[in-house]
Amino acid sequence: MPHSMRAASILFSSALAVLHLQGQAANSGSKPSADVLIFTDGEKLIGHLESASGSSVTFKSDMAGEVTVDWKKIQELRSSQKFAAIPKGLKLKNSENTGNVPQGTVVMTDQNLEVSATPQSAPQSIPVSNIGTLVDEAAFQKAFHHSDFLRDWKGGATAGISLTEATQKDQTFSGSINLVRAVPPEDWLNVSSRTIFDFNEAYGKLTEPGQPAIKTSLYHLDAEQDWYASTRIFVFGQAAFDHSFSQGLQLQQNYSGGLGVIMVKTANQELDFKASVDYIEQQFEGPTSSRELVGSTFGETYLRKFTHGIGLNEQAGVTPSWNDSSAYSAFASAALTLPVHHRFGLTLGALDNFLNDPPPGFRKNSFQFTLGATYSLQ
Repeated sequence: MPHSMRAASILFSSALAVLHLQGQAANSGSKPSADVLIFTDGEKLIGHLESASGSSVTFKSDMAGEVTVDWKKIQELRSSQKFAAIPKGLKLKNSENTGNVPQGTVVMTDQNLEVSATPQSAPQSIPVSNIGTLVDEAAFQKAFHHSDFLRDWKGGATAGISLTEATQKDQTFSGSINLVRAVPPEDWLNVSSRTIFDFNEAYGKLTEPGQPAIKTSLYHLDAEQDWYASTRIFVFGQAAFDHSFSQGLQLQQNYSGGLGVIMVKTANQELDFKASVDYIEQQFEGPTSSRELVGSTFGETYLRKFTHGIGLNEQAGVTPSWNDSSAYSAFASAALTLPVHHRFGLTLGALDNFLNDPPPGFRKNSFQFTLGATYSLQ
């Protein structure tokens, strides 16, 4: 073999060996060592610590999957990942007071959590009962950066359809989009603002030979912006639009602003009460073309998270009119979502609207039921 080819072969082999060693080093560096959770009975889980609160730990085991365990059932917990241990009662509004939050790798023994910023530094010890939230350090730092408006939306879209081609032809469609965006999105930070968007629609047409077609058409759309004055009180502005064929309502426009109070807020549920001053414009079928009203809306919203990812969203309210006492209205809605696979689920929903004085020949009440497939954003 010529010397030049031998030299090239040696150089090529050496380059491959260097790349192989670099790849091994990169792989070993990118894959953190596994975390260990030991129960009080000696049983051990290997995996990764995800988060924790003052009462429990969420741990993703390589064998058992994601589990939630009470602190009192844990003998020892070790993680090489870095976390931020937010003390219970500490109110975080911006990055200025993050210096009071211990950050680093964590070890828990004897119901005390030790947080080490570096291997050489002395750990900070915190009783687990004094921990408000334990979150990944990278997520903790990211939470104080500016968030794009198109990000961090929660909620989903639901659609259902039915087609019948027989003696009668029946075509029905129902759908809804329900979205909410809180700033900041993390539940361990005080919310400064919240944006809500809801859309519900039902359309149907029933025809048979020799008979007039029976049509169903209704929709509701609203957008709301909340600004929080404190953890329990917020002011809001809202715009809502409604159409109901059965009530003779071509279009109702409602523009409102008011005050909201959070009566109950826990990790699994929230109950809000709201009151507003409204300007309402109604356009009807028939001789009664339009009407302008000044009124108020008194309503409540209840959100609940059940086990296995089941969620409930319920709302109700009544709108009296101050310049026309007979022109009052009310609404109620509820949606129960059951997860099926990953982000897909099944939603059962109902929306009821009451209009006290529709045009002659039209109904006061309209009811919409939705049963369909749901895609959740998170």
